Amino acid sequence: MKRRSWIRKNLFADWKSGSVTVFFLLVALVYVPRLLDWALFGAVFAPNVDACQAARGTGACWGVIVEKWRLIIFGRYPFDEQWRPALATVLLLGLLFASCIRRFWSAWLAPAWVIVWALFFWLMRGGAGLTPTPSDLWGGLPLTIMLSTIAIALAFPLSIFVALGRRSRLPAIRTICTVYIELIRGVPLISILFMASFLFPLFMPVGKSPDVLLRVIAGLTLFWAAYLAEIVRGGLQAIPKGHLEAADSLGLTYWQAQRKVVLPQALAIVVPAMVNNFIAIFKDTSLVTIVSLYELTGSLGLALNSDANWRPFKIEGYLFIAAVYFTFCFAMSRYSLWIEKQVAHDR
Repeated sequence: MKRRSWIRKNLFADWKSGSVTVFFLLVALVYVPRLLDWALFGAVFAPNVDACQAARGTGACWGVIVEKWRLIIFGRYPFDEQWRPALATVLLLGLLFASCIRRFWSAWLAPAWVIVWALFFWLMRGGAGLTPTPSDLWGGLPLTIMLSTIAIALAFPLSIFVALGRRSRLPAIRTICTVYIELIRGVPLISILFMASFLFPLFMPVGKSPDVLLRVIAGLTLFWAAYLAEIVRGGLQAIPKGHLEAADSLGLTYWQAQRKVVLPQALAIVVPAMVNNFIAIFKDTSLVTIVSLYELTGSLGLALNSDANWRPFKIEGYLFIAAVYFTFCFAMSRYSLWIEKQVAHDR
């Protein structure tokens, strides 16, 4: 009875919702069998290029993933050393997962991050017993996760200071923060990456330019800090002036009032918008391919463009990449909902 009630209420509440439901049911009846036939029943799962070529147009070739997954996931990293980026990624993801659970929020978390990042770069770069691997060979999923994690970790605190600076009573600080935000928001991310990769070394002494990976991280951080700062500023403006006046009456300094009264409320208000930007950061790391850093999508191009036999099966490759991106973005979205519930409960 409950199921019938739910169907009547949500799918056939009136003639409009009933018409839409019937329309989508008809579309599903037409296209879902074709999709299942292409993706499952007529698909080739073995890494057999002849079988895949014979099934072209009628079935998917998932064998391309079986054949190329190591190149897609790890990029150009040396084949025999790929256990290192795999272990580094597992360590980083494990700490990220632990950091999202409330019972792990304790004093040991900060030193754990320092240790894991040290292990991550030691495993990726090598040295001290491991074969050295230059950063231009890093790629695939480890590079995507590393870039997005560092960009979020650095851009978030920077955005708070910029947002506070833009609301400062000191004209010089307010002007600097405003110019920074408007300047960064006035150019696309691709331009920032090009400037960080190709223009910045021209202004440095020969041989003194930082590694391209560091320049790209700096570009991503500065770019996204400007956008996050505007989100934080929106949260700050939503706090009534009476809260600051109450903090002043209690004798709190400016930074004590911001840290204990204003920022906790402002950040709680803008959680959905901030997580939306975090998801955008994760996906926008795919743009670093244009400066020869082959993250997940770049590694897919390397894996398939260099092999004429498997090149026709790019759709299956991109579907695999889409599944990876969706997994991470969906996890961030669900975590955002959990944070919103916690904030609402704490209120």
